[in-house]
Amino acid sequence: MKPFLKRTTIFLLVFLVLVVQQPVFAQDDARLANIIVTNTRDDLLVYMNVEGAFTDEMIEAINSGVPTTFSFYVQLYYTRSLWADKQIADIVITHTIAFNALKKEYAVTRSWDRNNPVTTQSLDEAKQLMAKINSLKVIPLNKLEKGIQYQLRAKAELNKVTLPFYLHYVLFFLSLWDFETDWYTIDFIY
Repeated sequence: MKPFLKRTTIFLLVFLVLVVQQPVFAQDDARLANIIVTNTRDDLLVYMNVEGAFTDEMIEAINSGVPTTFSFYVQLYYTRSLWADKQIADIVITHTIAFNALKKEYAVTRSWDRNNPVTTQSLDEAKQLMAKINSLKVIPLNKLEKGIQYQLRAKAELNKVTLPFYLHYVLFFLSLWDFETDWYTIDFIY
């Protein structure tokens, strides 16, 4: 009876370690939402935001002074039925948030917005600035052909935080809030 109990106990421990702990540490709630492809007279534009990206641990780290960067990837393809799709635009933009504890304000820098930092004392406003992209110019319309099918692909991820070696022991929780969304695609005919 003892070997049976020993095997059962080991099996249960392995089961708990592998199955139960994964959802606790997984950050798969982050997703892109409200993706809109539109145009002005001259340019193809995209609007989007990322939802579910901020965890309590991430907010705690930001408030401790750890700068955090989101990267957004936007790709535009000319779709072809018999050949591989042809990529015609590949854009990577970043949003970085940093907290100044002395001034008690957040500075959000967005690469597509001329890297001008926007400062605010509201964490909610800073989170909105980090999560939204408004009217990003993807490509001039004169580079597109009318009546042709195109595909826009978009993805967001939290950049890995690199700290000095000794801080990895103190801030070990940083690895728990890495996220990367799936690729989202929108097919359209111009």
